Amino acid sequence: MAGAGPPPSATPNPNRRRRNAPTQFTKLPVEGRTGDVPGWPLAPDVVGQAKLDRLNEQIDDASVEAQGTGREAKNAQRRLLSLRERAEILSAEIEAIGEQEQALWADLWRTPQAVAWERLGWTRTVAQYARWQIRGELGDMDAAKEARQLSDRLGLSPLAMLRLRWEISADELGSERADRAARKAPAAPRRRNLKAVD
Repeated sequence: MAGAGPPPSATPNPNRRRRNAPTQFTKLPVEGRTGDVPGWPLAPDVVGQAKLDRLNEQIDDASVEAQGTGREAKNAQRRLLSLRERAEILSAEIEAIGEQEQALWADLWRTPQAVAWERLGWTRTVAQYARWQIRGELGDMDAAKEARQLSDRLGLSPLAMLRLRWEISADELGSERADRAARKAPAAPRRRNLKAVD
């Protein structure tokens, strides 16, 4: 039969190497990464800030037009109110997104996967994930797709961890040491049950 390969040997050759031998898994600590959170490597939201700057320019123009009299001044006053409202909303969004990015960033660097990211120098990739994830949570579907793809590359799901050959494992030696220390600790004195006899 074509493509079936050589027939299996009756006696296995101990010197023969498998080409598809399973690789070792990288063990990640169950308690996660300890230490300080790295500094945020990305620039602030440039697009949002540019939109806010443009709105502020329009507000300045409308405020000049609103100082006149007549129909044009009243239209400029209405437009001015609308522009100020949009600018306040955009400013609040930029601030909230920045705070949420920082909170997610700090949470991500406490995960077991963060130990591997630090070894591999994936700081900017993790920051990109945080940025896309927050925007996805706010309803941007394109950002949600990007975040999902980056989460696979960063090992944030069980299947992604399997593909990366990462495994979360407990510190067995540490737990044994804790058990031994607990056994060696002096036991509390036992009270004897005394009964009163007539």
